[in-house]
Order: sequence, then C-alpha cells, then structure tokens
Amino acid sequence: MTQYFFITGTDTNIGKTIATCALLQAAIHSGYLAVGYKPVASGCTFTSDGFRHRDGLALMDNSNVCINYNQVNPYPLRSPTAPHLAIHDEGKLIDFSILSAGLLSLGSIANWVVVEGAGGWLTPLGEKYSYSDWVIMENLPVILVVGLKLGCINHALLTANAIRQTGLNFLGWIANHPIKNNYRAQDYLIALEKRLNLPLLGVIPWIKNAIDAPLFNYLNLSILEKSY
Repeated sequence: MTQYFFITGTDTNIGKTIATCALLQAAIHSGYLAVGYKPVASGCTFTSDGFRHRDGLALMDNSNVCINYNQVNPYPLRSPTAPHLAIHDEGKLIDFSILSAGLLSLGSIANWVVVEGAGGWLTPLGEKYSYSDWVIMENLPVILVVGLKLGCINHALLTANAIRQTGLNFLGWIANHPIKNNYRAQDYLIALEKRLNLPLLGVIPWIKNAIDAPLFNYLNLSILEKSY
C-alpha cells in the first residue's frame, strides 16, 4: 500500500522543503521506496534542461526511485511570486487533473510519496481555488511545518484550525529552525507543544545548507507508521 503525505507550512521560507527531505530520508532509512512531489514551484531558473527549481531538485536527490524532473514538478513556474500570479503571467491555468495524474504516477512506483505544497495552506492556485482544495479532493493526510520565528504561534494555530475543519487526517507537525540563534525559539516551541494538541514528529535545528544535509535522525517516523 502506498502511503501519501501532504506537507504544508505556516508561511513561505519556513522549512517545508527541509522537512520533506527529512521525511524522504527517514523513509528510505526505514526501507521504503520513497519519492518527493512538488507539483507547483514558483521562481524556477532556466537551465540547459529547461526550467528547474532548487526545491524540486532537492526532492529528486532525496528520493530513491528513478524519476525525471517533470514527474516531480509538472508546473515549473518562472515568476518568483504566488502560484496563481505566476501561472497567470505565463497565460496558463493550473489543472487539478494534472496534479492528480502526477500523484498517481508516483504512487505506482513508490510506497511512500511526500507531496510538498507551496506557501501556506490556503495558497491560491487559481482565481477560485486553493492548494487545500486539491488536497481535500485527494484526501491526503497532512503534516504541518512550523518555522520557529516571531509570529509562528498565531500562524500555526490558525493553520491547524483550518486543516482540522476539513476533516482530513491531520498527522502532526514538524518544527524547523529557519533562523540561526533565533531569539526565544525554544519558548515558541514550548508554547506550540502546549497549544497545538498534535504529535510533534521532530525538531530540525538550524543547519547551514540544510537542504543538502543528513536530516532523518531529527524525525520520529514511528508516529507516522502507527497512523496507518
């Protein structure tokens, strides 16, 4: 049976890709065939192979099945802005059926698929729909990544409430340190542990070039395995 996870966050640039890579590493360490999926990525760079995003490449590097870039990131958008604006700039629309087909394809070659969202839970993908609408449509279990910085308590609690209202399987949260020596980060963590009422799957410290680092030891994969 293929296990699917959707990774959302309290904001952009708070560590979703780092957490996704950590989950992929932990899954591979536990013997799974694991693959990452970032359907929509804004701010891609043109290369000799086409438009590429660092996050998508990182997910490829941390997967252990044979895949090409377009399987990981079917919508590589050029403009470094919100996805619905970036796709509009290109005169296109984000089609949920393409996102779903990509998910199904990866699920056929791996038994652990980790899907990384863009921005936060309610990030728009079009004029009338958001990323969460697709997650609800696919009934994906959700993991919340919280960047431990000023403002994260309010952002995390609001996001958690919005996820709970969908009735999706809300598996837990991962704390990430996006800032080196961040003031009161430990206090933020303690406050969130008291208030979120969710399993804490791991705490990832600040690491220079964390996206390329060994991260699996910072997560407790057994909590996720028990949820299935």
